Amino acid sequence: MTTDPLVPADFTVPRELLAPGFRLEPLGEQHNASDHAAWTSSADHIRATPGWAGRGWPPAEGMSLEQNLADLRRHAADFEARTGFTYTVLEPDRDEVIGCVYIHPDREDPSAVSVSSWVRADRADLDAPLYRAVSGWLAEHWPLGRLRYAER
Repeated sequence: MTTDPLVPADFTVPRELLAPGFRLEPLGEQHNASDHAAWTSSADHIRATPGWAGRGWPPAEGMSLEQNLADLRRHAADFEARTGFTYTVLEPDRDEVIGCVYIHPDREDPSAVSVSSWVRADRADLDAPLYRAVSGWLAEHWPLGRLRYAER
């Protein structure tokens, strides 16, 4: 992953996106247990989500809570360094994780930004609304250029 900032220094990175049925906030340590429960309960569904085929995540062998926490800390460090942005998708009225959104430099095309997202299997109805909300938000409010985000 690159160490170059993904956005200009004068860009204020949004801390929240509110949409019908969900809200986004930066993924952090406080989400560990709920994040772990969300993706471990929905690994097959996530792998079947557009954009996730062949990525090797979620790992077939799973992760411990401690390993998940280390992963969340890495995402938070990327966010702080502005080299990548990971948002947790939460229920609108409580801090229950129902998915994630990842915004990172594209590994194959340095002129593009890779965006991916997933939702829990029991909230699959939110996959397309999340895609539309995030796509519009990034296009209208972020200085990212060309996005690569698998359509729903």
